[in-house]
Amino acid sequence: MGGTTTSRGLVIAGREVPSESGGHAEDRNPWDGSVFAEVAAGTAADVRAAVDAAAEAFPAWAATRPAERRAILNRAADLLAERTKDVIALMAEEVGAVAPWAGFNVMLAADMLREAAAATSQPVGQVLATNSEGVLSIQQRVPKGVVAAISPWNAPVILGVRAVAMPLAVGNTVVLKPSEDAPIACGLLISDVLHEAGLPAGVLNVVTNDRADAGAVVEALIGDERVRMVNFTGSTEVGRRIGVLAATHLKPAVLELGGKNALIVLDDADVDYAVDAAVFGSYMNAGQICMCVDRVIVDHSLADAFTERFAARVRDLPVGDPSAAGTVIGPVISESAAQRVSALIRDAVEHGAELVVGSGEIEVPGTLIRPTVLAGVTKQMRVYYDEIFGPATVIHPVDDVEEAVALANDSAHGLTAGVITENLARGLEVAARLRTGIVHVGDQSIADEPQAPFGGVKNSGYGRFGGQAGAEAFTDTRWVTAQVSGRAHYPI
Repeated sequence: MGGTTTSRGLVIAGREVPSESGGHAEDRNPWDGSVFAEVAAGTAADVRAAVDAAAEAFPAWAATRPAERRAILNRAADLLAERTKDVIALMAEEVGAVAPWAGFNVMLAADMLREAAAATSQPVGQVLATNSEGVLSIQQRVPKGVVAAISPWNAPVILGVRAVAMPLAVGNTVVLKPSEDAPIACGLLISDVLHEAGLPAGVLNVVTNDRADAGAVVEALIGDERVRMVNFTGSTEVGRRIGVLAATHLKPAVLELGGKNALIVLDDADVDYAVDAAVFGSYMNAGQICMCVDRVIVDHSLADAFTERFAARVRDLPVGDPSAAGTVIGPVISESAAQRVSALIRDAVEHGAELVVGSGEIEVPGTLIRPTVLAGVTKQMRVYYDEIFGPATVIHPVDDVEEAVALANDSAHGLTAGVITENLARGLEVAARLRTGIVHVGDQSIADEPQAPFGGVKNSGYGRFGGQAGAEAFTDTRWVTAQVSGRAHYPI
């Protein structure tokens, strides 16, 4: 790692350009701290230029034939898939991702582009019943206009593509602001493949920025009257600010935010399968997925056997350099992220929690925490309610299904959950009682398919990405009537 530094500009009106200020922001490798890339540090002035380009491109793009939009999105999917090896190397350096996770990012993101391509030729309206004589009444979905998209670093290719693919498919233009921690993987890479696939100039614009300017850039983007909608994936804390800002300007938003996800292991579960599910759900991408298992809620009758086997598996997970073959747990994204996760674990231990595996200590290079398992966690500990978003999870033994459901629902978040049982009917009954936007019966909490509606409830956000729900989220519903025979009658 730590080779030649990449330098990238903003993408405005189909061209890569410097920021108005001429400034740059450093994109650092979380494993060795080296400067992996320098990107243009966009400002409010650059946001205006990007929105100018998107607004100018919108009428022509909205009028583009569905087959043309479909062909571009399908070509982009193919181009992205062809770059799998390059993206694996990119994600190792930019976000510390291990190869299986990076490869999955490419696969799912390509599928999202293909699903968006398919959406271009789906029905966009329906004929309505009417009481008016000689009138044809139609409900029609039409593109909103310029969409502001703000994408995160943790699943950068998946979530960067998700931020733009369906908006583009249904005829919108987009200004994308990628995370400061992954401006290439969740922004510029996506622009590269779409423009290489033939996307017209101005339809997708990318504004990267310095972390210190993030607030001003987002405010300028959402506040521009030509931007008609916002989508954001990230933390609940930031999402709340995005939602307030969008509401202030009377703009709809799709917000996919944090989770405090539970894996419920019922008393009839296959313990070995439950352990496999919990290991994957808790520690994929070092726990830095919004869907990760923060809590394993396991019936008392299985708790000892589950904990023993789970602990043994977790201790053996390979930890270290994300670019090394076989590494399962790489670094977290930054030293500040490592400090936050370590502080959660330390607070729990200081208040009486048991460290079943791991210590929560930060190791060289300052972003590495070995996988950790906590038991004996109570409501007095921050980790009981706070999202971990790192390589740690909590085991909660419970006496029965009632206690399991109550504990799973005892959270301000409501993104996803898993239920492990050998009885499908019982699993579906438990799933029906969970207050989450997603539930997986017979599986852990991490799953994503481009044709499925994706999103949460409570503090996990609102609105849905994916499938028909996503197509509807990024369009406006218009009522159109036509007097096809006779004449309308007026009382005055």
